[in-house]
Amino acid sequence: MAEFNHVHSVTEVPEGGDAKPSFHHGIFLEPQEKKRSMKALVVKQAKKTCSCTPAKVKDYVFSFFPVLQWLPKYNLREYLLGDIMSGVIVGVLLVPQSIAYSLLAGQEPIYGLYTSFFAGIIYFIFGTSRHISVGIFGVLCLMVGQVVDREIQRAGYDLEPAAPGVLMDAAAYLNTTISPTNQTLHKLLCDKSCYAITVGATMTFIAGVYQVAMGFFQVGFVSVYLSDSLLSGFVTGASFTILTSQAKYLLGLDIPRTSGIGSLISTWINIFRNIHKTNICDLITSFLCFLVLIPTKELNEYFKSRLKAPIPVELVVIVAATLASHFGKLKETYGSSVAGHIPTGFLPPHPPDWNLIPNVALDAIPIAIIGFAITVSLSEMFAKKHGYSVKANQEMYAIGFCNIIPSFFYCFTTSAALAKTLVKESTGCRTQMSGMVTSLVILLVLLVIAPLFYSLQKCVLAVITIVNLRGALRKFRDLPKMWHLSRVDTVIWLVTMAASAFISTEIGLLVGVCFSMLCVIFRTQRPEAPLLGWVAESETYESLSAYKNLQTKPGIVVFRFEAPLYYINKECFKSTLYKQTGVNPAWVKAAKKKAAKRMLKEKEVDSGSNQTNISVDFVSEPLEFHTIVIDCCAVQFLDTAGIRTLKEVCKDYGEIDVQVLLAQCNPSVRSSLVRGEFFKEGEDHLLFHSVHQAVDFALGAQGHCGTNASK
Repeated sequence: MAEFNHVHSVTEVPEGGDAKPSFHHGIFLEPQEKKRSMKALVVKQAKKTCSCTPAKVKDYVFSFFPVLQWLPKYNLREYLLGDIMSGVIVGVLLVPQSIAYSLLAGQEPIYGLYTSFFAGIIYFIFGTSRHISVGIFGVLCLMVGQVVDREIQRAGYDLEPAAPGVLMDAAAYLNTTISPTNQTLHKLLCDKSCYAITVGATMTFIAGVYQVAMGFFQVGFVSVYLSDSLLSGFVTGASFTILTSQAKYLLGLDIPRTSGIGSLISTWINIFRNIHKTNICDLITSFLCFLVLIPTKELNEYFKSRLKAPIPVELVVIVAATLASHFGKLKETYGSSVAGHIPTGFLPPHPPDWNLIPNVALDAIPIAIIGFAITVSLSEMFAKKHGYSVKANQEMYAIGFCNIIPSFFYCFTTSAALAKTLVKESTGCRTQMSGMVTSLVILLVLLVIAPLFYSLQKCVLAVITIVNLRGALRKFRDLPKMWHLSRVDTVIWLVTMAASAFISTEIGLLVGVCFSMLCVIFRTQRPEAPLLGWVAESETYESLSAYKNLQTKPGIVVFRFEAPLYYINKECFKSTLYKQTGVNPAWVKAAKKKAAKRMLKEKEVDSGSNQTNISVDFVSEPLEFHTIVIDCCAVQFLDTAGIRTLKEVCKDYGEIDVQVLLAQCNPSVRSSLVRGEFFKEGEDHLLFHSVHQAVDFALGAQGHCGTNASK
């Protein structure tokens, strides 16, 4: 590296070539050796992957089953009490939510309990996060329920509730192979509730396969397109749809569940059309449950730092409501809709319906993406908070198997849930053992307690579901703060929320992703591009529009473009540069040609007139600057259009005697310039490490030219 006083330029030397320095001193950078060819890299990776040693097999098994790593090191004295306490508390909270969210997914209550039971056990084996609670998640239940309703309609089942008591008998027949062509026999053996769980389990299986495939091919990068504002807006928008789907239970209305585009509006239209049929008993019960649940939930939050465990108000409400409904004979007397028979024990495993896969394969994609995105983000958030690491790829495997394996046991889609995870963390959870304890609590309900909920009114379950939406709906209170921090994120939140609520959940997610990507494109299409000024007594240059008391060097304009330079914003780059400098080379050249033509015409009339002298003076009028320094520190990359644009700018300004210098280019940009033949032999195009060095060079070059001219 050459040493020099003030002028520093960068010249890249090709391998095996000689640098040709100009009149100034330069820094000569020799590129690193090129990486191996793609073929060599593939061969090396294949050898590494296909090699098999006992140590490698052991590492693979232990990484695929994390329970083998942490369970032998489990400290009973330190961890057990906290894990048991948090597991029992989450289990007590999860029982009523599992029953309530089953309605949201279009399933019988028993299937919600199955889902929560198996999810806890499987995540215990495959998961790497110590704190997240994996189980039923409201938004995914809503998405599953919409598909289930659609497939039930396609299959020709009516949308009336299935008769209670036939669940076990009908589901048991599922173990018999049914010919897909014999639709009559299929309907006889499988009623609506049986077909609903068949659809739900099949879609859960496909979603799990997608998640495992994403883990295997390491395509977790898909989740980067789901920003925090997008996910928050999506969950809030879906919460409106959840609330709408549960409103009919609050009023005791027996109306079909609508799905598809505009389902929220059409559902409310149906509700108001049938509001005269409101069941007063269900309405009063819903009102009383709200009066109990909302204040108690608020007290739980307000005193969460003082309470060792939250008050299990949902379980208390369910027990009280069940007793009141049973002894008050609300179903027989007032026609209240109740949960019905909830059997004990487990059904024999049964594979998903392979014939349904083409119908639900597309619907499972957004469910799989939302499920793993929420699970991975929550696991990383709590791991960072508590000072340990999680493997994002293994988390995708874990949540995938939490869907694949339970789909054989009449379960529907699961993921991590923030509310239950917060409860789990705050009640002393230390390891994944807490999830196993939660599953044991649910097992107790499945084996003994479940039938006691026969008389539980569905409106109580709907109230529990709606009250648990408080967190998502409260996001509206954060909008002013979000707007202050980032207006773009706020607009993304609003667009995603509105699309998810008023169009549909799946389309809302797609709209949110597309809109957020468009926002990124628009921000790079018209980025900030200020002129820079010198900070006195330093080598720093900052925006003239952002800071006061900055100085400018005579005859030099410093311009910064704060985005990649590519085909989308190349015209913006040129127009902004012309506007900021006040000089469009094409206009200057056109003005000179026009003046020259006018001068020639005037010479023909009178070559010695005064008017000619004015024209000559106009043509020779100098510009206010002789050098433009482009600060490329924010230009992450160039494409072919960007390189061509820079060439045109340098050429156009060169024709009016203005040199263009580039400063602070990163290695990627330099490499692109070299490959794009930006530097031609004989032309003195230079790259500089800093703006200050480029300005010093321009001042020195101009002084050198001025000295030669005076001589």
